[in-house]
Amino acid sequence: MTNEEPRASAPEVIAALGGTLSKGARVRAVAALVLGVAGAVFVAALWWTEPGPLPVLTQLGFGLLTLVCLAWAAWGTWLLRSRVPLFATDRVVAAWIGLTASVLVGGLLIGTVAQRGTGAWGVVAAVAALVAISTVLVVRAHARRADLLRRERALSGDAPPSPTSR
Repeated sequence: MTNEEPRASAPEVIAALGGTLSKGARVRAVAALVLGVAGAVFVAALWWTEPGPLPVLTQLGFGLLTLVCLAWAAWGTWLLRSRVPLFATDRVVAAWIGLTASVLVGGLLIGTVAQRGTGAWGVVAAVAALVAISTVLVVRAHARRADLLRRERALSGDAPPSPTSR
């Protein structure tokens, strides 16, 4: 059975997918923006209202947590301002924010525990688990994006379809 209707090109298919964010994507973007700003304000307020001078590692921790919160707020802002679906790119960006936050905050925690000399193994195990999970999410996000780009090239005729694509 053949279909005599003309097939749409890859750019036409992509254009037809929609030019605005879906309701769910907008809610996630607004949540990232609001929670990121709220987290940054909360952490900065805690940092600012400390009654005395803080140790260097504590100041570094407050600064890193503030930067992580601001990164999530920036990502939410970017999604809302672009107003187009980013498909797999938003997952890649979010995964890298998560991995960076895990490594930075984990390093700070390990440094703090090493300085105190107590409970190091539990913290190291928790940090290792968070970094491993974040790394898996980065790899999966990049793999999904690469698969979608391969499919786009195959649809546009730039490259032969891979044997695994349907």
